Order: sequence, then structure tokens, then C-alpha cells
Amino acid sequence: MLTLWTYDWVPPPPRGHVRDIRLRWAMIEAGLPHTVATVPFDNRGPGHIARQPFAQVPFLTDGEVTLFESGACLLHLAEKSEVLMPRDTAGRADTLQWLIAGLNSVEMVSVPWWFIGLSRPEANPLDGWLDQRLTRLADVLASRDWLAAGRFTVADILMADILRVPALRRRLGPPLAAYLDRTLSRPAFEQARRDQLAHFAAADAGRPS
Repeated sequence: MLTLWTYDWVPPPPRGHVRDIRLRWAMIEAGLPHTVATVPFDNRGPGHIARQPFAQVPFLTDGEVTLFESGACLLHLAEKSEVLMPRDTAGRADTLQWLIAGLNSVEMVSVPWWFIGLSRPEANPLDGWLDQRLTRLADVLASRDWLAAGRFTVADILMADILRVPALRRRLGPPLAAYLDRTLSRPAFEQARRDQLAHFAAADAGRPS
């Protein structure tokens, strides 16, 4: 049995965007049975750090295997289901390269850009870098529906979760906006989002007012 580990609670602002949603979405798409377990948000102790050395979530257990980092967990899940990644050599390679591109070429720019933007500077010094990456991604998606292998894959789960951050979503031109709408309209995403929101909302009752 797969076990997805996430926080027992988070404050409202990040709800719907905690990265365990990537794994929830992938497992729902693939019909992989799983359970959800938690670690404390407020007191991130040695048991948590032993399985996720940066005291973050998500991490995943699969029998005797424990993995952290959402990208690594997504690749592990993709190996379990052809729904998430083709089994032919070319399709598998295409999926792998686009998943890594999401992490290394898009998210590594979009996260610091978003963080700098929280302070509302007159100009974000990463605007140009981010727009360059988005333009090149848009060029790819102008002529295809999905990133890899001519079909929906785990690479689309990752990329869509990166692009749907509200501040970033407002910068998307037509090809990327259409791609994001197409990807987020999938029932598995809607279910994963509802499940995450319900998980954290249920924990509110046990919190101090």
C-alpha cells in the first residue's frame, strides 16, 4: 500500500497548493490505492526529518521504500502505471525529460520570482528570466495538447501544478492558459484538490481558536 505523507494542518493561504496535491492527483489518475498519513506542521521532529531531511512534505512510503521530493515521488508512481508514463523507450524518455524540465527550467525560476514578488517590489528582477522561460514553453505548447509522448502524462501533472500558482497564472498567454485550463479540468485534479482542502479543513476543529 502506498502512503502519502503530508502535514496534519496548514494555515489557509497555502491550502490547495501544498505539494502533496501532485501525488494525490497522480494516484487518482492512475487508480493507485493509497492512504494519507500526517506529520505535525508545528513541531517537525526527528521522525519527520529522518524521512524528509528538510522537514517538508510530501514524502511517500511504498513498502520498505521511502522517497521525498515531489518529483522523485511522481517518477516512482509513474513507474507503477502506464496511465502516468508510456512504457515504450521513446515515450518514457520524453516524459522524463519534460518532468525534469518542469523542475529545473520552470519551477527553479518561478519559485524565487514568486517569493520576491511577495514584497511587492516596483520591478521584479526575475521578470525577464521568467518571461523567457514561459515564452519558450508556450512555443512548445502552441502546437501540441500535452508536453510528452503525444498524450497526458505525469509531466503534465507537475507542469500544471507549477503554472497554476495565481500570481504566475496571471502572466500566461493564450497557449499556456489554454494548456492549463485543459489540464486542470481533469476530474482527478478536481478530486485531489477537494481532498486536500477537506484534509486541512478537518484539522481546524482541533486547533486553538
